[in-house]
Amino acid sequence: MAICYLGIGSNLGDRQKNIRLAIKRLNNLKDTKVLKVSKIIETKPVGGPSGQRKFLNAALKIKTNLSALKLLRKLKSIERQLGRKQTVRFGPRTIDLDILFYNNEVISRRELKVPHPRIFEREFVVKPLMEIL
Repeated sequence: MAICYLGIGSNLGDRQKNIRLAIKRLNNLKDTKVLKVSKIIETKPVGGPSGQRKFLNAALKIKTNLSALKLLRKLKSIERQLGRKQTVRFGPRTIDLDILFYNNEVISRRELKVPHPRIFEREFVVKPLMEIL
């Protein structure tokens, strides 16, 4: 099984509920288990349009038998199920799920870059991630 670290965030609707539902759906994926969840922190949006509501962010440690690309597809499906719409880059969203690390692999594909290329530029990712490492 692969050990993965994910970033999760929400700034639309019931942010706490969105995060809880996403974690529940992750746990319901076949051969996937959420092992650790960091504390949820509230942060200002980084980039994107002005006037956005603050985000709630956390990090997750999971184990999965899904390949990195299959996991990415499942994460995108969960985002759609929870009402995420593709709008402007770094815009508001009901839920955002990002693969930060997938095992110790380095993946460089158009649709997936692992480790996530902006991890260390963002305190809202680093702080919860450090808590669960």
